[in-house]
Amino acid sequence: MAHVITDKCIAAKHEPSCLAVCPTDSIHPRKDEGGFAETKQLFIDPNTCIDCGVCIAECPEKAILPEAEATPETIEANAAHFK
Repeated sequence: MAHVITDKCIAAKHEPSCLAVCPTDSIHPRKDEGGFAETKQLFIDPNTCIDCGVCIAECPEKAILPEAEATPETIEANAAHFK
């Protein structure tokens, strides 16, 4: 996994600007996907993220981090969303 989204995303999930800039559509769930309303934050798919970093600058909450800077709990939460 190249990048992860922290729980700071909870404040910005309703306006997910990161979705528009991700070249691999790795950020989920999208508003038109099942589970969007029930999920409290967005997550980055570790199988499709290409580590471009474009989403980091786009996030208004500064909720996206390189994996190396994230807590183990954040990494696990992101990975668990895609199991």
